[in-house]
Amino acid sequence: MLRYFGVSYFISIMALVLSFWWGGWSGLVIGTLLVIMEVTFSFDNAIVNAAILTKMDEKWQRRFLTWGILFAVFGMRLVFPVLIVAVATGLGMVDVVKLSLEDPANYTKYVMQSHSQIAAFGGTFLLMVFLHFMFDETKELHWIGTVEKKLARLGKLESMEAVTALSILLLLQHFLPAEEKLSVLVAGTVGVVLYVVVKSITALASNGEDSHSTVNALAYNGLAGFIYLNLLDASFSLDGVIGAFAISQDIIIIMLGLGAGAMYVRSVTIYLVHKGTLGKYVFLEHGAHYGIGALAIIMLLSIHVHVSEIITGLIGIAFIFLSLYSSVRYTRKQKTLS
Repeated sequence: MLRYFGVSYFISIMALVLSFWWGGWSGLVIGTLLVIMEVTFSFDNAIVNAAILTKMDEKWQRRFLTWGILFAVFGMRLVFPVLIVAVATGLGMVDVVKLSLEDPANYTKYVMQSHSQIAAFGGTFLLMVFLHFMFDETKELHWIGTVEKKLARLGKLESMEAVTALSILLLLQHFLPAEEKLSVLVAGTVGVVLYVVVKSITALASNGEDSHSTVNALAYNGLAGFIYLNLLDASFSLDGVIGAFAISQDIIIIMLGLGAGAMYVRSVTIYLVHKGTLGKYVFLEHGAHYGIGALAIIMLLSIHVHVSEIITGLIGIAFIFLSLYSSVRYTRKQKTLS
C-alpha cells in the first residue's frame, strides 16, 4: 500500500503541518476535514478515471498522473476561485489574492455569488458523463437490468444525452429568479457543448471507428483522453471547492486541504489500474457512474435549494458499496453456473 499511497501520506502530513502553521489548531482541524471531504466527494471520480486510464498508453497515463495533478491542485483549488472573483469584481488576479488574504469574508461572498453558474456548468457536464454511459447501446453488462436495458435502447436516438441534459437545464431555470435565468442557462449549455466538443475530437481521431460505443474510446486518443479526464476532474472539484467555502474562508487552508485530498484520488486511481480492480468487480464502474449522476443532479438542485454536503458525500459512497456487493454476488453466481 505504501507504494501507491506513500506520496499521498507525505503530502497530507506536509499539508496539515502547513495548515497548523498558518491557522493554528483551527487550521489543522479544518484542513483535515477538507481532506476527508475531497476524498469522499471524488472516490467515484477515481473509479471512472481508472476505467479510462487502463486503456491509455503508458506515456499518457504518466502525463495524467503528473501534469494532471498540477492542474487539479493548483489550477482548480487555487487559481479557479481567484479567477471567479476576478471576473465578478473586475479586479486583477494579484488584487484578488490580496483580497482573499486581507478580507476573506468579502472574497468568499464573491465566490458564493457565482455558485449558480458554477453548479450549472459542472452539473450538466457530469450529467452528460452519466447519460452517455446509460444510453450506450453497446454496453453488454447491466447492473440494474430492466432500467439500463431500456435506457440503452434510447441511445439509438442521435444525441439523446445532450437533448436530455438540455431539457433538464431548461426545466430547472424555469424555477430560478429572473436575474439568474440567462446566466445559468448559458453556463449549463457551455457544460454540454464542452462535453460534445471533446467527444467530437475523439470521433475525429478514431478514424471512423464507432465513437459512441463507449466514452472510454477517448482513452485511445492520448490528448483527447487527457483533456477529458482533466475536465472530469475539474467538474468534480467544482462542488468540493464551493463546499469548502462553507467550512472555511481561508484560501490557503482550502488549497492545502483539497490539494492533499486530490492526491489521494490520484493514488486510488493508480491502485485501481495496477490491481485490475475494475475487472474483478464488474459493477464498480456502474456504481461510480450512478454516483456521478447523483452528484450532477445534486449540483443542479443546489442552484435552487441547499443540499447538505453530508448527503453529497455519502450518496456516491453508497453507490460504490452497493456495486461492490452486487459484483461479489455476480461473480459467485457465475462460478456456480460454470
